[in-house]
Amino acid sequence: MLVQPVAHTAEGAVRGLVDRGLRVFRGLPYARPPVGPLRFAAPAPPERWDGVREAFEFGPVVPQSGPMPAGPTPGTDWLTLNVCTPHPDRAGLPVLVWIHGGGFISGTSGDPLYDPVELARAGIVVVTVNYRVGAEGFALIEGAPANRAFLDQVAALEWVRRNIAAFGGDPEQVTIAGQSAGASSVAALLTMPRARGLFRRAIAHSVGANLATPALAAEITAALAERLGTAPTAAALAGVDPGRLAKAVTDLDNELPGHLARWGRLAHTGVATVPVVDGEVLTEEPWAALAAGRADGAELLVGHARDEFRLFAVLAGRHGAFTEEDARTALDLLAPHPDGPDAYRAALPGATPGDLVEAVFSDALFRMPSLHLAEGNTAAGGTSYLFELAYPAPAMGGVFGACHGLDVPLAFGSLGSPMGRHFLGDPPAPEAVELSRELRRAWVRFVTTGEPGWPAHEPERQLTRVLGARSETVRYPEQTSRTVWAGHGPTAFDLG
Repeated sequence: MLVQPVAHTAEGAVRGLVDRGLRVFRGLPYARPPVGPLRFAAPAPPERWDGVREAFEFGPVVPQSGPMPAGPTPGTDWLTLNVCTPHPDRAGLPVLVWIHGGGFISGTSGDPLYDPVELARAGIVVVTVNYRVGAEGFALIEGAPANRAFLDQVAALEWVRRNIAAFGGDPEQVTIAGQSAGASSVAALLTMPRARGLFRRAIAHSVGANLATPALAAEITAALAERLGTAPTAAALAGVDPGRLAKAVTDLDNELPGHLARWGRLAHTGVATVPVVDGEVLTEEPWAALAAGRADGAELLVGHARDEFRLFAVLAGRHGAFTEEDARTALDLLAPHPDGPDAYRAALPGATPGDLVEAVFSDALFRMPSLHLAEGNTAAGGTSYLFELAYPAPAMGGVFGACHGLDVPLAFGSLGSPMGRHFLGDPPAPEAVELSRELRRAWVRFVTTGEPGWPAHEPERQLTRVLGARSETVRYPEQTSRTVWAGHGPTAFDLG
């Protein structure tokens, strides 16, 4: 029987456990609990401890909002991370730091979807991070720093830099990675001055473009405060129970369509508390910063799914039921102006209203932000490797297509997780198992060497790895969307 491993961090010793032959340490604090006097504050350094701290359980889940929240857990030590290492006594292993998705309002590092074992077995140290979500992490509050969730992520990376060698990792070989809201976080970290030097490479799947201007974000906070019967300040909101505040975010999100005239594009996306281009933590949109050379390029693996929006259409019960009015509203709000709505209709002459809705939502929220991040990173002197997931999820008769989120169980090899089974069936088809191996190998190779196994994406050839039952490297496949959006990078949501 293997002895429970002990690692010595700068804050104190921790005892982990052995899981399927790997050493796992869970619930390690990288900052103090952000409650009481620290509510809505920047993350404070963790306290030291004497003796050996048990690291067997995932840390408490920050209060969640939205339709798919992680289950509530007791405790307020929300700012924790987990480490899975194949060789804690070895030195110099490459490190992957995973930032979970969840629409900026939900998610937890302990989700079985993010089971790190298959990746760690390939010889890398995997770190998964909890951070503040919803109003705790993203609401623009008077008297509090903006984008506290991004500051949490920076604090987690600082913890990795000073402690990961104790788990066999190389602090000079850190790759940050995320999907959806996690990929948006990666894009922000690429351009945040305070994150400079904390990582070497980045992986971003389905980069979200949900950002708000300070003017819009201030109105969102005012609406939340009014709903709660308090003032929109840190001092006043600190007296509101975190669970009650999270519930208020859910209620406001459900009512966003009623704010369409004033809150424009944000009201059409369904999530109110999003990152803010505040000019200090996040100085500008990441795409603009990279394209203009105001941020350094990096080694970047980035991509999106072919049918990004299909998941949301199916979950809302709208797939196949969108009307011409729905299409007109989506094109008017989300397509680039002034010519984007007409350009979509001209480029897709036989498209149904549903085709148009799914195309413009997929492009505006995920596909074009991912493409523009790749192009901006290249322009900034980095090396970008682009992919598109084209493998359709076989579950439910294939209704999901190659949808948002399908890439995560494939990349982690967590095909048996609840989300993996939901998309891929139980057991998964042999081609899904092989595609998972391919994507996982690409991740490990990129984390280790800086290239995933296919050529870089450059402006002329636009080489892109299309991942499917038979993967191939071709010219970027979404040429219609690329043409419509040429010269129109994502911009922060503003007041309508």
